[in-house]
Amino acid sequence: MSDASGPGGGTPEAGADAGAAVSATGAAAGAAGSAEASAAAGATSGRRVRVVLVDDHRMFRTGVQAEIGETERTGVEVVGEAADVDQAVSVITATRPEVVLLDVHLPGGGGVEVLRRCAPLMSDAEQPVRFLALSVSDAAEDVIGVIRGGARGYVTKTITGTDLVDSVFRVQDGDAVFSPRLAGFVLDAFASTDAPPVDEDLDRLTQREREVLRLIARGYAYKEIAKQLFISVKTVESHVSAVLRKLQLSNRHELTRWATARRLV
Repeated sequence: MSDASGPGGGTPEAGADAGAAVSATGAAAGAAGSAEASAAAGATSGRRVRVVLVDDHRMFRTGVQAEIGETERTGVEVVGEAADVDQAVSVITATRPEVVLLDVHLPGGGGVEVLRRCAPLMSDAEQPVRFLALSVSDAAEDVIGVIRGGARGYVTKTITGTDLVDSVFRVQDGDAVFSPRLAGFVLDAFASTDAPPVDEDLDRLTQREREVLRLIARGYAYKEIAKQLFISVKTVESHVSAVLRKLQLSNRHELTRWATARRLV
């Protein structure tokens, strides 16, 4: 399976996202029992949804394809795949799917960068491309970041195939979908009518520096980070130095404590 393949909702205001999240939270509570019926109904009624998978792990993409990609059974047609930001933007632009399953941590700037570059597609009134984040991370920063970027929901990779199919159809319909407890992060972030609080320290960091910070805090060695992000060890060292300088920290142990306190790990 190649890393990029495929045949040739508008981003809401923050308040609207919060409102959608509130309704999605209530719906999520009772969704588990009806998800299988919903997925089956989508297939038997002839409903179809065209999907692009964006994840930097080929084995995971293969597993998702096998789990949800039998169109006659699920109603889901996987029309493309991508493993990094540039591939994702190219494949999404070429295939114009209804829904994109988007990993948060990707080489080239992460899921937020994909959302930024695909903003015109999300705001297309006639054929909007909607995004559902699908990630191993359940960090509040990741959830809030992609929702602010325009994603319609966020589910973790512990989700079942049946529930994922149900979530894809719901996002196609314009609903907001969240794994249990993740909607709370969004509700907290948008609870006030004022602008959401900004972490000024974190905002000093570039997207790449945040990726390096997160991996350092998780205990990755420089060589492992370089391999994960497709950059050189020297570049990793430069990013770490920049992070330490901007955050006024002395070493990676302080950096780890700083990241843990902000639930970035």
